[in-house]
Amino acid sequence: MTKTQRMLAAIALAGAAAGLAAPAASAAPIAPLALPDLPAAAPGMPAGAQPASVQEIGSKLSEGANQLNALTELPNHLSPLIAPVEPVLGLAGGLE
Repeated sequence: MTKTQRMLAAIALAGAAAGLAAPAASAAPIAPLALPDLPAAAPGMPAGAQPASVQEIGSKLSEGANQLNALTELPNHLSPLIAPVEPVLGLAGGLE
């Protein structure tokens, strides 16, 4: 597990623990979650540029996080390609 994945897991566990502890600590009923209003489109903005809902924004953020996670895994996927030429690269580095 990479350092980034460990940090995200720790944050998620801390958030889950806080979420479970908060309702148990208070006897008051939980208020419904109110989502913020979306901002109005700027003049001249293309029709598809403004998100239609908060859920759409969340899905775009999730998609971006998945792409970022794929980039962090790239060295693991490239290691079989680099391993055969690594001795040659090591010799070339020694010639400096």
